[in-house]
Amino acid sequence: MTSSTTDYSTSSVSESIFNFTSHRDRDLAWRVFGAASFLVSVPVFMQAPIVRSFPALSLIATLLWLGLGWSLYCRSQTRYWGDIILGFSWSWLAGSIYWGWLRWEPLVHIPIESIGVPFALWGIWRGWGLIGNYFYLGSLLGTAITDLYFYLTDLIPYWRKLMTVEPELASPIFKSALVQIQTLWGVSWAIVLVNILLAVGFWSLRKKELHWWAFSGAVLSTILVDSLFWIAAYFA
Repeated sequence: MTSSTTDYSTSSVSESIFNFTSHRDRDLAWRVFGAASFLVSVPVFMQAPIVRSFPALSLIATLLWLGLGWSLYCRSQTRYWGDIILGFSWSWLAGSIYWGWLRWEPLVHIPIESIGVPFALWGIWRGWGLIGNYFYLGSLLGTAITDLYFYLTDLIPYWRKLMTVEPELASPIFKSALVQIQTLWGVSWAIVLVNILLAVGFWSLRKKELHWWAFSGAVLSTILVDSLFWIAAYFA
């Protein structure tokens, strides 16, 4: 791979533009997409039990993600992966803060999850860390749409109840919430919002810049995470 496609932190925005003239470029785009999808859908299940029992440990683990991301970012061969991990560290930090200490109040969820937005926008403005910043914003968009569904279908009371009981006592609350979403109103809004996520995600895949593929991976994997959550609730 040439230096023009690896040392993009010191060049202009054109450094991340890929014309997909080779299989290598397309393969790299799909790997970035896959990494974004993985970081949205897998670590959340790993973080959940940690942040519930040891929130301070989850918060401190943010430093490990930052260290790993920066270490990879400083090497030209792994810069893309370091970039996306640095963006992921904002999601991990916000998740540690909210789910560790503030999970009883849904109203502050998105404000806490948005903790890294000023930094992400600054990075995009400066043309730095585009893959990680777009990944973070894509993940935030998916989270915001999920929260919107909770508000539109009046699931917030169930959210609050779930946060005050032990996991083994959550089954009746899950089942009541499922009844709420299996109405015409609940199903209709699910279809609308899923289609919004699909439209945004596939629109991003039409771009040839790697950061848009990271954005798409984060947005589209939101559908997978939400689906797994409701499947788990169904069988709870």
